[in-house]
Amino acid sequence: MTTISVIIPVYNEERSVLPVLRAVNAQSVDGFSFEVIVVDDGSVDGSGELLAAHPELYSKLIRLPRNRGKGAAVKAGLEAASGEFVLFQDADLEYDPADFRSLLTPIKRFDADVVVGSRFLAPQYTRVCYFWHKIGNALITLCFNVLNNTTFSDIYSCYLVYRNALVNPADLTSSGWAQHAEILSRAVRAGTCHYEVPISYHGRTYAEGKKIKAAHIFGIIGMIFRQRFLGW
Repeated sequence: MTTISVIIPVYNEERSVLPVLRAVNAQSVDGFSFEVIVVDDGSVDGSGELLAAHPELYSKLIRLPRNRGKGAAVKAGLEAASGEFVLFQDADLEYDPADFRSLLTPIKRFDADVVVGSRFLAPQYTRVCYFWHKIGNALITLCFNVLNNTTFSDIYSCYLVYRNALVNPADLTSSGWAQHAEILSRAVRAGTCHYEVPISYHGRTYAEGKKIKAAHIFGIIGMIFRQRFLGW
């Protein structure tokens, strides 16, 4: 059995955190087991109480004393991860854990080092939301592909799976939105076999809790260039 460490950062997601955890626990993929690591990033709603009341839904619970941002929560989860592979899962309902099977297929069949879930490869469904988000994502993905000689179609989806040994969390320099680009850059540079698979997407509006903003694109692109030319 290959263990997958599923890292789930949580910040004020009392409406969705239990449904997400139940969906994660419902997944069964031959040849794989799941280590579910939840990181409560200083939630001030009822998320912490719900997590404390349902320890059967996760393997490890990490509580950060105050809100430090998704990147800090991810890094805390990575430091606790013991699986051969890492898989990121948001605590909202934008991404469906039913796609775990698709994400793990290239690992099982082709010994992949990195698998990215793409919202643009003929998914079963994709919620229509913000035009400029799609343009920004296309620009970020283009920059990454040009600088890394890759052909990804959607580098900033939540679903990224990679071999744990490829990225040392102690080496990560970003704790903000650029961290995803840093992790993917390091994993692609250290690995040799990369895949992407279609995933479904039920995106949220800002009124429903979406957090990423247009200004974040500058730090993300800066991180992609920094990783390519400086390696840190």
